[in-house]
Amino acid sequence: MRTLKGPAIFLAQFAGDEAPFNSFDAICDWVAGMGYKGVQVPSWDARLFDLEKAADSQDYCDEISGVANSHGLEITELSTHLQGQLVAVHPAYDAMFDGFAADHVRGNPKARQEWAVDQVKKAANASRRLGLDRHATFSGALAWPYIYPWPQRPAGLVEDAFDELARRWRPILDHFDECGVDVAYEIHPGEDLHDGVTFEMFLERVDNHPRCNILYDPSHFVLQQLDYLDYIDIYKDRIRCFHVKDAEFNPTGRQGVYGGYQGWADRAGRFRSLGDGQVDFRAIFSKMAANDFDGWAVLEWECCLKHPEQGAAEGAPFISDHIIRVTEKAFDDFAAGGADRDLNRRIMGIGQ
Repeated sequence: MRTLKGPAIFLAQFAGDEAPFNSFDAICDWVAGMGYKGVQVPSWDARLFDLEKAADSQDYCDEISGVANSHGLEITELSTHLQGQLVAVHPAYDAMFDGFAADHVRGNPKARQEWAVDQVKKAANASRRLGLDRHATFSGALAWPYIYPWPQRPAGLVEDAFDELARRWRPILDHFDECGVDVAYEIHPGEDLHDGVTFEMFLERVDNHPRCNILYDPSHFVLQQLDYLDYIDIYKDRIRCFHVKDAEFNPTGRQGVYGGYQGWADRAGRFRSLGDGQVDFRAIFSKMAANDFDGWAVLEWECCLKHPEQGAAEGAPFISDHIIRVTEKAFDDFAAGGADRDLNRRIMGIGQ
């Protein structure tokens, strides 16, 4: 068994144009003051991190690590959620996802996709320079608009979509392998990899690639009504990153899982700050410890009601209180009788 590392915090939801959220040094000082020990860094936010420099410059990576260390923090992972999303975009989402890309490739899906692949590969290089062995991202999606089987899907549509998704990601996974870094896909609605079955469909198509892994976030499973505890046991060998995020699902006679096109505050399923939702984190942290998860417990704050600064302040002690310091001995060792093979044989009536 292992003791999880943490608490850590994903910086994406907090970065902004005002201090202390507008520079890596200032935001590290802010989160360290709340008791966090690690930061997951969004690689697309130039206010905090320069991905181009990090991919090519060991000096820059040493500098950025030094800034984190000066505040008593470690960089837990880099994230390419936005760039990973653009590796595969269905045309229905072209306009909505275009804002994730650099200005010079917007409006050009082919150039945007090539840019996204290059960005994710650069994140692999940067992760290696930073001494990181895992990376957080999204898979993107080509089949998502057809998630509900009406109208009837043409035969092979989903299979062809997953074949293409795997074709796009395979060289990226190979590059991560060369860099010694795992890719942890956040299993997330809106991505083709949104539950266990879809992850397995993709994993099969990339030939069970050793770098193809999972970012586990139970909040997305609450909203799908999927057993998020069983998920840990099924995929424990592929879970490499962990977002600690809460959620609730309160169906009514008017709406359920699909949400009735309502905004977040009015949906039956919605994300909440830690401790305000329905996720059984004590059970999750117990399973993660028992299953030898050796990574970080990272707060991803998303809540439609609570202010983010309050959520961040409450998140560090919440995670700390749930991390289990694993035991090195059995609770009943005081009653142990020692090892005695002859005694064991007598107890079982063997050889008498």
